[in-house]
Amino acid sequence: MKRFLKYMVLAIALIAVYLVVIFLSTDKGWWHTPFTQEKEPNEFITLVEEELQNEFVGTMAIGVFKDGKLAIESFHSKGGGVDRNTVFQVASLSKFVSAIGVMHLVQQGELDLDIPVNHYLTRWQLPESDFDNNEVTVRRLLSHTAGLTDGLGYAGFKNIRDVQSLEASLTKAKDADPDSDGITKVGVLPGSEWRYSGGGFTLLQLIVEEVSGQTFDAYMKTRIFEPLQMKSSFYQWDDTFRVRLSDFYHLDGSKASHLYYTSQAATSLYTTLADLEKLFYLFEKENSTQKPLTREFLEMMWEVEAKTLGAPIYGLGTFLYAEIENGAFVVGHDGKNNPPINTAFRYNPMSNNGIIILTTGSTDFATRIASDWVFIQTGKVDALLFAMKQGEMARTILIGSLFILILVASISFVRRAGK
Repeated sequence: MKRFLKYMVLAIALIAVYLVVIFLSTDKGWWHTPFTQEKEPNEFITLVEEELQNEFVGTMAIGVFKDGKLAIESFHSKGGGVDRNTVFQVASLSKFVSAIGVMHLVQQGELDLDIPVNHYLTRWQLPESDFDNNEVTVRRLLSHTAGLTDGLGYAGFKNIRDVQSLEASLTKAKDADPDSDGITKVGVLPGSEWRYSGGGFTLLQLIVEEVSGQTFDAYMKTRIFEPLQMKSSFYQWDDTFRVRLSDFYHLDGSKASHLYYTSQAATSLYTTLADLEKLFYLFEKENSTQKPLTREFLEMMWEVEAKTLGAPIYGLGTFLYAEIENGAFVVGHDGKNNPPINTAFRYNPMSNNGIIILTTGSTDFATRIASDWVFIQTGKVDALLFAMKQGEMARTILIGSLFILILVASISFVRRAGK
């Protein structure tokens, strides 16, 4: 029995060391091989175009920034032509832009980050729960720490006439993903953990409408898009843009439907590569373009508000992809939806470098390319690359742990037989 315990302790110790090594190697990218090592925008784009030939991507628009200036663009389409003025739905990248609109109200003193959101709500209230709804604040909604357990994920509507009202969607979203009950409610202690919530941003959409007295789409146009001259960006579908709308595709290359959403702030921004590039004017310290948000409030968005596994993950409406220097992070957001839309926006505030990728027909091409861009620029594995590698990491840990158990058991058996 004593010998058995000795070998069990040895096996557990070896597995623990192995687990730490595999976790660190994934987190630090020791064995990660990006699709290219090229840092220069022109060479990088050339290799992106080569990578496109290895898998199906329906449409793509990509722009790379260097030193705060647009360095190169590239476009790809399996069907109609795509250019910098093609309109894309950008899925959850919408949250990044919507958060700028929310922070504008904070900057103007019309909204407070830290008082209960019920203070602003007249058209709808959070349902009663086992927790104090007064702990739900704008700050926590923006950072996905409000304790909401909706798990949304919106699947959208094929017919625009079926789109729910904001209040009805918050009560129970008819277009909830299959693994979500679609109810926006407090299910864990507010402030206790980071839990991604589409419903939280739909609630922010309602708050913006209540405070501004405008529809969310009209508010974003007048307060954010017009000052930045983003003339092809909107949240409520406008049929005059149909001729410029990117085609949608399924994974098998067949055409997919255009879907419509109640959840505009969370997932329904329509925009172009040219318009998203104008956000870099907002980020530039020296640029004199009229800015709806000052540098002070932008940097508030980029501060750590939430962590997972002890690592910074999210600010106010923005992912914190990789820590670089002086407490700064590569920031931005990705979007992913079905039928396959995958978008990515990364900005390095220290170097003023960045990348924007908009795609249809692929579930992860934009995220993989943008994450590799971060890796070759900084040597860091960004938050979403780490998430994509978790399945591989789990399999490696499982196989390695089984090998260690078999090895220790074999050693024990051989030594016992020898005696």
